[in-house]
Amino acid sequence: MTPVRETPAFQHFAARAFAEIVVASVGGAFLACAIVANQRFLDRHFVPSFFLPRHWYVVIETFGRLFMAALGVWFVTVGRSRAGRFASRTPARALHVVIAIILALGASNLMLQHVHLRPYEWLSPNDEPRRQLDPRLGWNWVPGRTGHKTVGGRVVDYAIDAAGYRVSRVDEPVDLERPTILFTGESVMFGEGLTWEESIPAQVGTMMGMQTANLAVHGYGNDQAYLRLQTEMPHFRQPIAVVSLFMTALFGRNLDQDRPHLGPDLVWLPAEQRARLSSLAKLIVPYRSDSTVDRGVTVTREVLRATSKLAQERGATPVLVALQFGREDQAEQALRRRILDNASIPYILVTIDSSWRLPWDRHPNARAAHAIASAIASELRGRLLLQPASSSALRSYRYPRLTRTPTPRTR
Repeated sequence: MTPVRETPAFQHFAARAFAEIVVASVGGAFLACAIVANQRFLDRHFVPSFFLPRHWYVVIETFGRLFMAALGVWFVTVGRSRAGRFASRTPARALHVVIAIILALGASNLMLQHVHLRPYEWLSPNDEPRRQLDPRLGWNWVPGRTGHKTVGGRVVDYAIDAAGYRVSRVDEPVDLERPTILFTGESVMFGEGLTWEESIPAQVGTMMGMQTANLAVHGYGNDQAYLRLQTEMPHFRQPIAVVSLFMTALFGRNLDQDRPHLGPDLVWLPAEQRARLSSLAKLIVPYRSDSTVDRGVTVTREVLRATSKLAQERGATPVLVALQFGREDQAEQALRRRILDNASIPYILVTIDSSWRLPWDRHPNARAAHAIASAIASELRGRLLLQPASSSALRSYRYPRLTRTPTPRTR
């Protein structure tokens, strides 16, 4: 029996039908995304951002939905018919275009494999203060050097002592024998754009008349801050308190897996290697699945509890600061309560005026740092004076005369 050969007319019809179905499907997917991605969906899958104000975030998301809807309509109507006519006239060329696109994506991903991509929180190798690779933490400060950086129109010195702590001068390191208040966190606690005297730890030290140790490192998530504290705390002979920081705007860092990180039950995990195109897409569109957010909430709770336990085991007072810039919207409040309140994790909420930031920068300025430091000092005064006299760290410490300082607006 002789097989029936497909006629040219049938081939053109099949090519046109296939092209129209593919393009219409793409358009339908865009339309479906625009419909499904309402504000409630976006708040659940796109966590708050430190670098974008909430209203900007909403505006960008709204324009994104409108763009997807418009693109979907164009694909379903104009794009579908144009693709169909092109495929019908030249089926071979249409097939070549599809193959070329697939090969281009594969080649791009292959080429990017040879490009060293740092984690999102450490993209520039020359930024000050300088960082170096750390197999357990991901990165850490280059010790024993002073970096200089222009922020807000002025040059700021970042002095890092031999132990990797920020200090006023490299030749004046932290004294590990003295009673010390330890500070963990990232660039906010470190004092990005601020002089040493303006930074939160330095101001608390002045208010309390006590030495402070700034263990914060730019770009850290709460798990990295805990791991650094776990490493450094045994070096201090008399830790008096441990001050850590939580911000809903920085919660997204706790979900990153492109660096060494902690999983559930505080299991240390190495950085995950992903396809380069996938990593770039995530950088542009930071979508988080429900399971990713749920895991991040669980791990963050465990990390904050472990930080408090670690401090208490060394006889130090744990203080967790939940920092909020400007009015806390419903999505931010829900996230904070889900992580902290629902888990009964004690903290102090400090709300700072949203305009108290560095020029052309989202980090707190000196005025904001002073308000945060005042809240911490006030909390420490009350907590430390209530500590039992049997604490070995406190028996050898003579409290300075305390003066009243202005406190920030808190809730």
